[in-house]
Amino acid sequence: MARGRLRVYLGAAPGVGKTYDMLAEGQRRAERGTDVVIGFMEDYGRPLTRKMAEGLPTVPRKNMPYRGTAFTEMDLDAVLARRPQVALVDELAHTNVPGSRNDKRWRDIEELLEAGTDVITTVNIQHLESLNDVVEQITGVRQRETVPDEVVRRADQIELVDMSAEALRRRMAHGNIYPPDKIEAALSHFFRPGNLSALREIAMLWVADRVEEALLRYRGQHGIQKPWATRERVLVALSGGPESDTLIRRGKRTASRGAGGELLAVHVRRDDGLATGNANLLAHHRALVESLGGSFHTMAGDDPAEAVLAFARKINATQIVIGATRRSRLKNLLGRGTGEAIIEGSGDDIDVYVVTHDEAAHGRLLRRHRVQSQSTDDTP
Repeated sequence: MARGRLRVYLGAAPGVGKTYDMLAEGQRRAERGTDVVIGFMEDYGRPLTRKMAEGLPTVPRKNMPYRGTAFTEMDLDAVLARRPQVALVDELAHTNVPGSRNDKRWRDIEELLEAGTDVITTVNIQHLESLNDVVEQITGVRQRETVPDEVVRRADQIELVDMSAEALRRRMAHGNIYPPDKIEAALSHFFRPGNLSALREIAMLWVADRVEEALLRYRGQHGIQKPWATRERVLVALSGGPESDTLIRRGKRTASRGAGGELLAVHVRRDDGLATGNANLLAHHRALVESLGGSFHTMAGDDPAEAVLAFARKINATQIVIGATRRSRLKNLLGRGTGEAIIEGSGDDIDVYVVTHDEAAHGRLLRRHRVQSQSTDDTP
C-alpha cells in the first residue's frame, strides 16, 4: 500500500486562517468526488470556520478522562477504520491527553499516512521546535507544544498562510479570532505589530529554506551542476591566515544586501592530514562566522581550488569571496595560485570577488623592501 501524502498549512501567526484554508481545500476535494473526512478540527467558536466545515463528514471525537476532567481527542482507531482518502487533522503540534496511544498528534498523523490516507493538517510557525527559543525572545511566550521541524519538512506540500500585521490586528479587534474578553490583552502582548512582523519574517525565511532544500534535491536527482541563483549564497574561501577576518566580514556584508542572503565559509585541509592553518585562528574564524549568522565548513582535498569550487556548486553558491594573493612574484611566475585557479574554474555561473587585505599589502611592501636592500648592498 502506498504511503499517504501530507499537506501542511503553516500559519505565520495564530488567526491567519490556516484551519479555514484546510477546510476549504477539503471542500474542493470533496466536490471533485474525493472521500474526505474531518478527523479533528478546532474552530474556537469562529463562525466562518464553522461554516466552512459544513457538509464534510466528521469522525466523532474520543472522550478521554484525565484527573477528573473530561477531554476529547481525535479517535485515531475510528479514522483508520473509516479508511478515507483524505483526513483533515487540525493542530499538528498538539499534545494528546495522557493515556492516548500516541503522545503527540503528529504521531497519529504518521499512522494515518502509513495506512495510505492523505492528510491535510495545520501548524503555526511558533510551534516548530527549532524556533522555540527565538519565538520566546520575540514574544515573551514560551510554546509548550512543539513539533520537530523534520516532521514538517518531510511534508509533500507546505503552504504558508500569511497576513500583514495590520490586517491580523484588525481581525482581532473585530472579534474574528478571540472572544471579546481576550482581545485587549492579546493586542497589547502577543499580537503587537513588532511581534507579528517578526513572526511573519521568520515564517517566510523558514519556508524559503525548505524550498531551497527541495531545489537542491531536484538538482541532485537530475544531475544539474550549474547553480540556480534563487537567492544570494556567499561562500568565503579561508586559507586559515589572519586576513580571514576581513574576508568573513566582507562576505557577510555582501550576503546581507539581498533578502534571505546566506553566508558560508569553507577551509580546505590537506588530504594527508598535515596542518594547513593555525588551529587557534581557525577556531576564531569559526566563532566569527557563526556570530554573524553563517555556517563554517571544513573539507579535505589535495587541490584547494577544486575543493572550493566543488563545494560551491554543491551548496548552490552564487558568489565566492577570496583574498588577494600573498604569493611572491617568483611563485606566480612558476605557476598559478589557488585564487587564480578558483577564478578560472568558476565559469560564468559563479561570481568571484577578490578582496584586498593588509596581509597581501604587507607582503608586497616586504618584497619591495628586500629588492631595494639587495640593490643597495650590491652598489660598489
